[in-house]
Amino acid sequence: MKADSEALPVLSSAGSGAEGTIAILPVLALVLVAARLAGALFERAGQPAVLGELVLGIILGNLFHVGGPDLRTVAQGETLGTLAELGAVLLLFQVGLESTPAQMLAVGGHALLVAVLGVAAPLALGFGVGRLMHPGESWMLHAFLGAMLSATSVGITARVLADARALQTRAARIILGAAVIDDVLGLVVLAVIAGVITAATTGVPLGAWEVVLICAKAAVFLAGALVLGSFISPRLFRHALAVRSIGLVQALALGFCFGLSYLAHLAGLAPIVGAFAAGLVLEEVHFEEHVRRGDRPLHKSLDPLIALLVPVFFVRMGMSVDLASFAKASVLGLAALLTAAALAGKLICGLAAPKGVSRLTIGLGMLPRGEVGLIFAGIGAQLVLAGKPVIDAGTYAAAVFMVLVTTIITPPLLLRSLRGRVPPRSVP
Repeated sequence: MKADSEALPVLSSAGSGAEGTIAILPVLALVLVAARLAGALFERAGQPAVLGELVLGIILGNLFHVGGPDLRTVAQGETLGTLAELGAVLLLFQVGLESTPAQMLAVGGHALLVAVLGVAAPLALGFGVGRLMHPGESWMLHAFLGAMLSATSVGITARVLADARALQTRAARIILGAAVIDDVLGLVVLAVIAGVITAATTGVPLGAWEVVLICAKAAVFLAGALVLGSFISPRLFRHALAVRSIGLVQALALGFCFGLSYLAHLAGLAPIVGAFAAGLVLEEVHFEEHVRRGDRPLHKSLDPLIALLVPVFFVRMGMSVDLASFAKASVLGLAALLTAAALAGKLICGLAAPKGVSRLTIGLGMLPRGEVGLIFAGIGAQLVLAGKPVIDAGTYAAAVFMVLVTTIITPPLLLRSLRGRVPPRSVP
């Protein structure tokens, strides 16, 4: 699908072949070193590293406003774009690795109810914001805004709970279980809305039955990937023991991730859906014999690759934000309303908390959008509706503002809520 030249971020080429590779090397060197430093600085301030990488990207992408170099062409180039896309796939693979299908089934009805409410409420509120701020636009744009608000960052919430030594509390189990289910539901919603937009762009008539088919296809793919993957992956890694090759675990895991990502694309879904499913399927128990034989654990072996590509994704997302967009009152208004809807939508899901568990703690735990919200926004920037990106420059800037606010305020607010409910010896 071809995107308008102003789409953010696009996959148009800023250079090809050897010239494109040479041109990207100094930028890549700057991005990797500066991203690590920015991430470390934010971590010292008690914030997740992803925020430092995002803020760094915003600074780099707006240097031209103060007489510095214009890096927007590089940010929209094919080379950096490909690296960033791979970073997004690996990021969702890593998120999936942090949970298993068994854990999802074990969290119980309370977590499921919190997750469903945590998707439905932001979806409805985001749709309402879209109708209010862009009344002349298609309902599909409004629906995508809602889908973007439905995301939850499992990693950021898990980090806060770990810092508070509250991972074993009932509230933490509900939050983490709901956040995982929330991601699955959010990816299905994203797949449905993206499918509807793609069909509308190609001129295919789309009725209620076609929407049901898209939803069913997303559900069948996820269920099939989990069932077949759970059956195939342990046998695959067991037979791989006969090869006696160090590093085979990593190669098979990455091949499994990229393969499912490609199958998701063939099924009309976002590749990140397949990457997430691949992560859910692969469990450490499948690699125990390999580790005993000398292989590194999967999580540790993937760390260098993730450390290389994921910061590129976040910095590039930040570079796509034009701060000049905020000079428009409409963008500021949209940013404020999206943020308010994002806050209210997740706090509402705390109403599903069982008796004896703080509703506020549950709502705050579901609050951060983090990396998942940015991925949703990036996909919307690549989708085209009526000849223009679904998420234009102003809407993208407003979305990043929402992600920043929800991610920044969650750690201190959640820690404060937990300190009132976790025994003092359990809180640093």
